[in-house]
Amino acid sequence: MVSTNLVVPVVLWGPTAPTHCVSSVYMSDDQATLVTGCYDGQICLWQVDPNTLKMSPRCLLVGHSAPVLCLVRASILPDNNFLVSSSENGEMCTWDLIDGKCSEAVKLPQVHTQIQSYQTANSEDVRLFCIGYYAEIMVMDPFSLEVIYVLSSKVKPDWISALHVLRPMKRKDDVVLAITTTGTVKVWTLIGNENKLAEPIYENESKEIRCLNAITMNCCAQNQRTVLIVCTKYWQIYDAGDFTVLCSVIAPTRERWQGGDFITSDRVMLWTDDGKGYLYKLPANCIPDNKEFHSKSVVRDAPYLYYVLQQPGDKVLSCPPAMKLVQSQRESKTNHYLLRGDSEGFISVWTTPDVPLDNISILQAKQMPARLLKPTICTSLVEAWAVMDPPPVGILDQLSRITDSPVKLTSSIYLPQQSRLVIGREDGTIVIVPATQTVMMQLLVGIKQNFSEWPSHQILYGHRGRVNCLLCPSLVHSRYEKQHLLSGGVDFAVCLWDLYSGSLLQRFCVHAGEITQMLVPPETCSSRILKCICSVASDHSVTLLSLQERKCVTLASRHLFPVVNIKWRPRDDFLIVGCSDGSVYVWQMETGHLDRVLHGMLAEEVLTACDEQSIEEGGGNGNGTGTGSGTLAASEMGMANPAVHFFRGIKSRNMNAIRHATQRGIHQLQQLQGHNQGNFDFLMKHRSNPLTIQGLRTNPKDAESHILFFDIEGLIFELHSEEYAKMTPADLEALGVVLANPKDKAAHLDASKKISDFFGIVKNKAGDMEKILKDKDKHGIVQKFKEKTEIVEKKVQAKVESIQKAVETQEEKEDLKSKIASKLEVTHVMEVAQLLLSLLHSWGLDSHLDKVCESQLGLLRPMVPISFGVLSKGGYMSLLLPTWQNNYEIPEGLPIPSSSKKRDIRADLLRQEQLTSIFTSLLHWELSTTLTSNHILALVAMSNTLMSMSSATFLTDSEKAKKLQRLAQRTDSSLATEEEREELIAQHTSQIKQGWSDLSTHHCFQLPEKIEALEPKKFKRPQVEMMAKRWQHHCIEIREAAQQILLGELRRLGPRGRKQLVESWAQYLPLYTHSEPIVQQQNANPAQNVNSTNGQNSTGNGVATNGENQEEDYEEEEEEIIRKPSSLSELKRKQTTAVILLGVIGAEFGQDISQDSPSHQRITNERRKSSVVESFGIANNLARLTSMALAHLLYAPPSAKLPQYTPLRRAAIDLLGRGFTVWEPYLDVSKVLLGLLEISCDGKFVPNLNYKLPLTPQADACRTARHALRLIATARPAAFITTMAREVARYNTMQQNTQAVNVPLTQSVLYRAKSEILQCVEMLIDKMQAEIASLLVEVMDITLHCVDNNELKSRGLAEVCPSICKFNQISHCAQTRRIAVGANNGNLAIYELRQNKCQMIPAHTHPITSLAFSPDGKCLVSYSCSENRLSFWQTSTGMFGLGQSQTRCTKGYSTAPIPDVARLNPMRLAKLVWINNRTVTLLLADGSETRFNV
Repeated sequence: MVSTNLVVPVVLWGPTAPTHCVSSVYMSDDQATLVTGCYDGQICLWQVDPNTLKMSPRCLLVGHSAPVLCLVRASILPDNNFLVSSSENGEMCTWDLIDGKCSEAVKLPQVHTQIQSYQTANSEDVRLFCIGYYAEIMVMDPFSLEVIYVLSSKVKPDWISALHVLRPMKRKDDVVLAITTTGTVKVWTLIGNENKLAEPIYENESKEIRCLNAITMNCCAQNQRTVLIVCTKYWQIYDAGDFTVLCSVIAPTRERWQGGDFITSDRVMLWTDDGKGYLYKLPANCIPDNKEFHSKSVVRDAPYLYYVLQQPGDKVLSCPPAMKLVQSQRESKTNHYLLRGDSEGFISVWTTPDVPLDNISILQAKQMPARLLKPTICTSLVEAWAVMDPPPVGILDQLSRITDSPVKLTSSIYLPQQSRLVIGREDGTIVIVPATQTVMMQLLVGIKQNFSEWPSHQILYGHRGRVNCLLCPSLVHSRYEKQHLLSGGVDFAVCLWDLYSGSLLQRFCVHAGEITQMLVPPETCSSRILKCICSVASDHSVTLLSLQERKCVTLASRHLFPVVNIKWRPRDDFLIVGCSDGSVYVWQMETGHLDRVLHGMLAEEVLTACDEQSIEEGGGNGNGTGTGSGTLAASEMGMANPAVHFFRGIKSRNMNAIRHATQRGIHQLQQLQGHNQGNFDFLMKHRSNPLTIQGLRTNPKDAESHILFFDIEGLIFELHSEEYAKMTPADLEALGVVLANPKDKAAHLDASKKISDFFGIVKNKAGDMEKILKDKDKHGIVQKFKEKTEIVEKKVQAKVESIQKAVETQEEKEDLKSKIASKLEVTHVMEVAQLLLSLLHSWGLDSHLDKVCESQLGLLRPMVPISFGVLSKGGYMSLLLPTWQNNYEIPEGLPIPSSSKKRDIRADLLRQEQLTSIFTSLLHWELSTTLTSNHILALVAMSNTLMSMSSATFLTDSEKAKKLQRLAQRTDSSLATEEEREELIAQHTSQIKQGWSDLSTHHCFQLPEKIEALEPKKFKRPQVEMMAKRWQHHCIEIREAAQQILLGELRRLGPRGRKQLVESWAQYLPLYTHSEPIVQQQNANPAQNVNSTNGQNSTGNGVATNGENQEEDYEEEEEEIIRKPSSLSELKRKQTTAVILLGVIGAEFGQDISQDSPSHQRITNERRKSSVVESFGIANNLARLTSMALAHLLYAPPSAKLPQYTPLRRAAIDLLGRGFTVWEPYLDVSKVLLGLLEISCDGKFVPNLNYKLPLTPQADACRTARHALRLIATARPAAFITTMAREVARYNTMQQNTQAVNVPLTQSVLYRAKSEILQCVEMLIDKMQAEIASLLVEVMDITLHCVDNNELKSRGLAEVCPSICKFNQISHCAQTRRIAVGANNGNLAIYELRQNKCQMIPAHTHPITSLAFSPDGKCLVSYSCSENRLSFWQTSTGMFGLGQSQTRCTKGYSTAPIPDVARLNPMRLAKLVWINNRTVTLLLADGSETRFNV
């Protein structure tokens, strides 16, 4: 779920820097980014100034759970800034260096120790050559992280310890040099067509050189004739031809060589585990250009050490530093930099000194000692943190103001139902604070700072020393008591607290080490164990502590190694403990006996068996009582890097606590129809907390930072359900939640009452919590806790009341407050919304809007730059560090918006204020396209949601009262009368709505222009394809926001930009024959697949052209579409995006015809030009391909690859409707209409588009299909009516010979979709009377098919289908059960309902204007105004109604012509009214009446 959810992470880093013990370093080719990987698995991106090498940490990438061993570039294309990282447990990730998004992640069984990224001769981008703890060389694709092929060894296969890939000078192929751990050198030659499926690729030659455990191997780039191999004890230069040793140097005392590389053909740089760099000049026999090359070595000519690079006063390091030599081309000069990252987190860079050869030889002759060089730059995360003044904000800073030094926060847990945050600290105290309020206090400017006691907090004292972990078991499963909180400390104790009273209930002291983790057993355990929680400690013991009996049930302690994971076999009553040495202990839970100890393969099998069992159980109960999520979460936990696990919470969205709280609501709804039932289950499943707060601690020593995850969908869901909870059944009916059919009214009134009750229940949970609090709170602690808050409220209250007194007149009984207080109490949800919007809004770009936001909507300005994050799949995250601002120069010319109050501030605070305003207005939007897309989407969706609610504002009640006062003074009204007050409130509400609307349009459309105006070319645009993916998101507000933003962005691109976009995506459009699936042939090499797609695209749009005549504006438009997809899954993603994107451009901009040119000729030219520009012209293949792709998604039968209801199918349905006029020439219209009807008649009662809560996929598809049908009908009414009439006729013939039909007719679409078709027809009659008037006979055919015959008999046409009776050309006679229709060609159609027959009579030569049956039904009169003729018709039947009935004209009159007919509305031209059975009156539009007799 995480990927489709819109989640906005915000980080509060806190005053202490995270530990960063560097394990690998990397520098990008342009020297703008330095990357360090650390032993805790994080990766830090540093912003480097290429000229001065000054650097500041910019962003932290979290996701690996083991030390990062390798960092290499993923692409040589300059604007493809990607990086591949690989960790010690086989995880590999591809990261985008700009915003740190993880685009791909895999976990391999093999572990790489070294990776070289190299561009082979035939590939357009690099390949990764990996070696490690396995005997092959794996060649991988950097973007899909799939293995492309493997190089194996025939002779003495062994682990490979070093490798080097190069292209020999005058050859086209590539050579791989490698050396095994046992000292065999091997050479592979790559011809370029290797793949996995062919037979193994063996080495071409190999030679043993007795050089054991080499660390690195490098070939000299200049002449490729010498090779440098480094081992820990010595390094050697070999001749590349025959691998003979040319020279060898032993490591300095007490140091070991760590690696080395050539600088030029005669100098090498070596580095040691002490973190020093050594520069050597090579002797003559090692220099290929020298005539003495390969001769015997002479003593005086040994390698000469002329420079040592070291850090002054070096501390002893706990592990060898990571070092790397990088070279850069700057202004035609090659620089070499030595990078070093050490265990203390320091990054040092040396620029290699360039010493002329002559100087070296002079020094060598004099035998001078080597010179020393200090690093050019040396910095660390800790230093960057120290530079920041004031330090980065933490979540509890208000408490550290009281004490001198801040107390470290060591653990935390968020209780979503009470919106409280529980935080354990280093001194053993546990603090409980209201979550949103404490965050607002840290980040936003507001009134709150004036109150010393705000926000109120509660402190629990019980531990001596650090609190390591917290657990609130009822969050994991509802069987536990709500008020229980557990904490584990460094003092060996587990404490059980009562959350509400704050009392310590029990202190378990069973462990003999600090508590490291607490878990909840799965719910299939025995009832005694279900009351327990499981705790793990550092003395390798595991216990089960019973919360009910308040004692330890089981102590499992004899483990020899630290506990790594815990699994459960509830059916066998086994608790299974895995240790770090791979052994597994099996304990009986009830008795505490050690059943057995397993090692090796057996141990692994037991662990995997547990996983399978828990997965089965989880999958077993479809309705999910939460087993799956609970057990899996516990078993996956492992005890590795805590950073990776915080998604388990977000991932298992079935937040059990919520589900059980709403269970009652669902039971009350059980009686509702099944469909709605499905909807509510779906809602409950998709309900998520609007805000989750997770502690982030990368290293056990660190203090915790906190990440706030705002789940936009969850937030919108809660806001809307609050809104619907207040609605009356009538309002709900208007949304289509309840049926409006009179027959079902009674049944539905109670159903609708249940629905509104249900929404009420959802809302009342907060109330229940209050009650529980009251019952539990014996000691009145909470009461005090609340009183504090109330004191503050009272201060505000007093003000309100004084205002009220001034306002209220004596006789008024109703107090003002209930009137003003908007129906929304500021609930937690509103606070979360206020916080989110305040953080995301682009303050400082539009001062008027900012004023509205602050004064009307109640948003607050941030007071520090916000650290946002980006969430990618698999729970990988990139988090902005607050330290980017250290080296940021505040530009001179930028207008710095001053804050509202003028005051003198200290320089450092002034800088912070300026930085904040620059950040919110500009830098925030210049960080990355992903951030911009997510934030704009969140802002637009949230503003639209709040706009649709009744006066949603975040102002406090007192503020609102003041507002109304001011309004009253302005309008000179005294607020005395009801009406005046109502009017004021209405005015206030409309102002608020306008405010939200402005906020939405500002971010949707005006943001780019405003930022471009201030700093051109820096704004990172929202990504077109991210919006396309969300075109049919299941949360309607997000869906509509994405559509708005995408269309706005496409409009902004203009025709040229759109054309380019179309061309770059056209190549991914899947080509369908009528049966082909979405990915075509499954080639081994997906790249060929794409080329084949190109080949078949006959218009040549397939190839993305980057024309030379582009304007500069489009340089940055499509940076993402450079590389070919590298895996089938990625190709599939690209194809789905292409279908939607081209569909949208086709539907919205396909007919971009400029109407404003005066001369007709110019119009046609323009038309031709512009259709070609959009490449959706008639003669164009692209429109055909797109329409076929869309139609395929509509018709394709459900399959595993393409399920029945997916957002992709919904998008196709939606786009078929939107762009029907563009696609129509290429579609089989009747097939499309029947397909849409098929989908739309599946759902019985589906709410309309104004109902904003998510629906089940089926209901959603049904709603979209209905919408599409109406769009098609209004776009092409004639096509719709004629096609439907044709289908009805076909259905009627089938009905007559039912024997020939093998499917029962009641199954057919036309039968099931009757009501749906009728609704469409009625809508057409309402909206497009003129178009329908010419097709009345067909309309009547369709209507009679859809209407129930018995109803027609009993109630008459005018009641059953009132809209069709608006036409004067239609008349229904109830006695003779006939309907007459006057057609546009002058014919009369007479339907005999008794015999289901229709008879056409040529009556007039011009369209019939009006007709009417006489009251006794014997006579029919018809009139045509363009023919000026009125005729009477009589139907004679044979004897006793047998035989053929005939209708003939009995009398005809000529009438006076109507002057200028053309101007008048054809619907109101004339009406015929019978006065009695013999006389008829013709009423004309001009008011004249004429009587005629039969």
